[in-house]
Amino acid sequence: MLAAAALLAVPAQAAERSVAGGSLLGGSGVVVDRAAPALPSVAASSYVIADADTGQVLAAKDPHGRYLPASTLKTLTSVTMIPKLNPDALVRPTKQTVAVVPTIVGLSTARTYRVQDLFRAMLMISANDAALAVAQAGGGFTRTVAALNAEAKQLGADDTLAGSPNGLDNDLGLTVKDQHSSAYDLALIFRQGLSIPAFVKYIGTTKAAFPPKKTLTTHDKLLAGALAYPGMIGGKTGFTTAAGQNFVGAAHRNGHTIIIAQMHSANVFWADAKKLLDWGFRADGKVTPVGTLVTPAASALSRSATSQHVQRTPGSSGGTQADWELIFPVTAAITGAVALWLYRRRPPS
Repeated sequence: MLAAAALLAVPAQAAERSVAGGSLLGGSGVVVDRAAPALPSVAASSYVIADADTGQVLAAKDPHGRYLPASTLKTLTSVTMIPKLNPDALVRPTKQTVAVVPTIVGLSTARTYRVQDLFRAMLMISANDAALAVAQAGGGFTRTVAALNAEAKQLGADDTLAGSPNGLDNDLGLTVKDQHSSAYDLALIFRQGLSIPAFVKYIGTTKAAFPPKKTLTTHDKLLAGALAYPGMIGGKTGFTTAAGQNFVGAAHRNGHTIIIAQMHSANVFWADAKKLLDWGFRADGKVTPVGTLVTPAASALSRSATSQHVQRTPGSSGGTQADWELIFPVTAAITGAVALWLYRRRPPS
C-alpha cells in the first residue's frame, strides 16, 4: 500500500474513488514520491513517466485527463492491426484514402502497397493516408475504428475513444467528446506495442524506402541526428491545432526501459521529452511508485471506475463507446518479455 504522506498532495476526491492504475492517479495535479528527485518543468498539460518492464508509474500529471490525441492515436491503430494483418498483403488505396489531408506519404489509386510499408509510413512520418489504407486492409473505416475501441477496452485504456484510424480531429468534425485519450492510456498502449516485435521495428526505423522511389525519414528526432537520445527505442508524435503537441515513446538504458507520454503542449516537445526520460532513469527503482499501468487481465477490475474519470478539457464532456466483444487473447506479458529481451541483445547501432 502506498503511503499517502510520502506523496505530493492529491485532491481528496481522487483518493475516494477507484481509478485505473491506483487512486493516486485520479487527480489533475502532479503526483510523485516526496523523496524523488525534483521533477522537470515541462509545457505539457498532462504526462506519465513509467517503467515499461514493471508497469510502475513513477510520476504523473493529470494522467487520466482526456485530451485530443492527434497522431499518437496511430499507436493504437498499429497495436490493434499489426497482429491482424499479413505484412505482405497488398492494398490498393481508394479515392477517399488518397484525398486525406496532410501529413501524407502520397499514395496513388493506380498502384498497390504492402501492408508493412503502410505501417512504416504511418509510424515513421505519421502518414494519414497510410493509416486509412491500413483501415482498408482491416475491413474499412468503420470496422477498423470498432476494432480500435475493442482493443482499447481489452487493454484497459478506458480513457480512450477512437473516432478515426489516424487521429485527425477537426478535419473529420471530431471534438474531444468524440475522440480522446490520456497520457496514462498512451503509455499503456505503447507498452503493449513494445510486446509486438514488428511495432518495435517500425518505430525504431530512421530511414526506409517507400515505393516507388521515396525515402522515409522518421519524424522522431530522438532517434537520430542532433537531438538523438541515447538508448531511444522510438516513439510517436502527434499534432493538430486543436490537440497541441503530443508524444509517446520509450528508451532503454542500464537494464531499465522508461515510457513517457505527454499531451496538450503548446511547445515543440523534444527538450521536454528528454527531461522526462532523464528523470525516469534517475528515479526508476529508487522511488515509491504512484500507480501502475494495468495489464489486460486486470483491466476489468478498473472498468467500473471509468465513468468517474474527469474530462480535463474545458467545455467538453466524456464520450461513450460501444461495449465491443473482447476478442483478443491476453498474451502481452509473455510476448513483451521476449520482445524486450531481443531488443536488448541487438548489437549497438
